[in-house]
Amino acid sequence: DVLATYADVLKVKVPFKESDVPHGQDVPLEWLSHPFRLPDHVMHPQPDYFTYPFDKNKMDFFLINDKDTFFPPSTRNRIVFYILARCPYFKEGRKDKDKTGIKRLLSNGTYTAAFPLHDCRYWKRARNAECESERFNLYKHWARFLCFYKEQPLNLIRKYYGEKIGIYFAWLGFYTEMLFFAAVMGFICFTYGLLSYDVNMSSKEICDADIGGSILMCPLCDKKCPFWKLNSTCLSSWEMEPYLPVTSKCARFCLSGATVIFWISLIVACIIGVIAYRLAVYAAFASIIKDPMRKIQLVGRFITPQLATSVTASCINFVIIMILNFFYERVAIWITDMEIPKTHLEYENRLTMKMFLFQFVNYYSSCFYVAFFKGKFVGYPGKYSYMFGNSTKLRNEECDPGGCLIELTTQLVIVMAGKQLWGNIQEALLPLIRNWWSSRKGRHNPENHYSRWEQDHVLQNFSQLGLFYEYLEMVVQFGFITLFVASFPLAPLLALFNNILEIRVDAWKFTTQFRRPVASKARNIGAWQEILNAVAILSVVTNAFIMAFTSDMIPRMVYLYAYSKEASMRGYINNSLSIYNISQIPKENMPEDDWFDNSTTTCR
Repeated sequence: DVLATYADVLKVKVPFKESDVPHGQDVPLEWLSHPFRLPDHVMHPQPDYFTYPFDKNKMDFFLINDKDTFFPPSTRNRIVFYILARCPYFKEGRKDKDKTGIKRLLSNGTYTAAFPLHDCRYWKRARNAECESERFNLYKHWARFLCFYKEQPLNLIRKYYGEKIGIYFAWLGFYTEMLFFAAVMGFICFTYGLLSYDVNMSSKEICDADIGGSILMCPLCDKKCPFWKLNSTCLSSWEMEPYLPVTSKCARFCLSGATVIFWISLIVACIIGVIAYRLAVYAAFASIIKDPMRKIQLVGRFITPQLATSVTASCINFVIIMILNFFYERVAIWITDMEIPKTHLEYENRLTMKMFLFQFVNYYSSCFYVAFFKGKFVGYPGKYSYMFGNSTKLRNEECDPGGCLIELTTQLVIVMAGKQLWGNIQEALLPLIRNWWSSRKGRHNPENHYSRWEQDHVLQNFSQLGLFYEYLEMVVQFGFITLFVASFPLAPLLALFNNILEIRVDAWKFTTQFRRPVASKARNIGAWQEILNAVAILSVVTNAFIMAFTSDMIPRMVYLYAYSKEASMRGYINNSLSIYNISQIPKENMPEDDWFDNSTTTCR
């Protein structure tokens, strides 16, 4: 009777008629999908129903076969929490009638925790044979990594955890399935690049001792950088491509906006600092890693000053990203709390927009710099462009003769792979270590000595923003595999492998490491849908710009069809390099040691 009363209050939708909408015909070769399916006793397949908000006065209208199981566990725990959240605890006749609800008792320390109980231990079935042991089934058929190739029991997840968590795993599973096709295409592109290794005419000319070895290039920085032979970049030229007053509300929003702008400006300042680092240390690396044509250090054949600078700068940038993330996360929650949104959904949406805007600038700004700005403001011998003016002597960076794509790939690999690795360490290893002792205590004590609520209490609390961080991680990853995929076609494959692990890690956390969350309803993935749409549209523009301005595809096509006399790329490298008289290079731009052949009067 209590369940029926509050199901009526909450307008819980329940089935009243079996669906008569015809389904499509059986899919050909459906038997091929059998290895990926879960058994029926786990999935509990049910027919589709038409549903309607529950009405206690129309009990006969609904399809109630068994009153004890009509409302699923997620609905029951939602109803219990609804009752507790509104239960008064003041004495009759007292004035302090605001003493209402379990949330207030939790905040003032009367209770230490309030959470729905798991139905059994995850590693063992319930002692009561009549219990469904849904947690055990979820762990056995969903949360273990060996089940990575199996479908997810979405109906059981929804039944046990509620719609909001069920939608997250449905979306994550769909996103991972779609990554498979992008990963296949990326792998084909990458494989084609490897197979065409020996027929790339431009790379052959760069590596050829008679062509690339005879072309003397101008120094890439002042004083420390020597003249260098073009074929020293041989390796990097292959494999590319409540009510508030208006005044208070305005003040809060202004402070919130100013705080977000300040932190984004801080990111930009850090990126400028990393760029200054790249410019400053390039000369140092150039003096350490001598030109390989001088045969001083063998390592110079594989680690060029450009590569050493790019890798170290990317690592420093990744560390800065993670530090800024740590602090901004707390600032974003504080300013969102200060705005006092009316509903939890509005709170999540505002926090989502703030966090993603920050994350977008934080994670992608360095990639945008390498893709669209590096090498575009260099100048020429005698009139080089300097960062912060000529007095700083920090000459703007040039790209390799093969373009900046290889450096963009390096940046993407370090930041994307580093983020995914760190995320998996945080999600799996740290909770495992933290809960090892508590879980050990629970496993080695029988349930009649160590009660269900005691076993659940030692688990981690699943906060209201728990799914927020899961979505944020996946959306940032989505940006990496769409915004810059033209420079790194293997990104979707790396994301696919990560997400196959991500689904099972998240499932393992929910099943074994977290207290059972209070079920909540959801109709979609919220503000993340609009963010994903915006990123997808932006990715079309960024990849087009990468192909047009960062890669040398267009200059190659122009040479092939307009300048080549034999309809081949032979001679393209020589055609693409301009000539400058060494005698006209100012003394302050010349290397300290003039090792080049004095009979050579020009550089490229």
